Amino acid sequence: MTELAKKRPEFRNINALLDLPTYRLPAAGFVSILHRISGFVMFLLLPFLVWMFDTSVSSEISFAKFKAAFNIGVGFVPGILLQLVALVLIWAYLHHLIAGVRHLYMDAHHAVSKEFGKSSALVTLVLSLGLTATLGAKLFGLY
Repeated sequence: MTELAKKRPEFRNINALLDLPTYRLPAAGFVSILHRISGFVMFLLLPFLVWMFDTSVSSEISFAKFKAAFNIGVGFVPGILLQLVALVLIWAYLHHLIAGVRHLYMDAHHAVSKEFGKSSALVTLVLSLGLTATLGAKLFGLY
């Protein structure tokens, strides 16, 4: 009888520096982690977002200052850095929105399978990065 019993799996402590870099995370796990990161980035950049909104809608003079800040900079902060921060904010918003819609769809339709998880995660990544690239090209004046 003991020969037929299956061997129980062995659990061991992992070494984060050696084991985690070799672990291959599936696309759905990658999207899930990025969803959390994008939410945190949006929270951190909330003061920047409020500043952008306030200076862009207060008056024509403040809008001119806003445009100048993105073109030449403000104080010691160059304009390109403000544009990069805005690009990060654009990515965070788009990724968080698309990944959130993905999660809501899976919750509402009980679409929980490996195939759907992988395909919807890839669609989420492609859409968020593609839309970010498109809006980033507009932000940097490429069209």
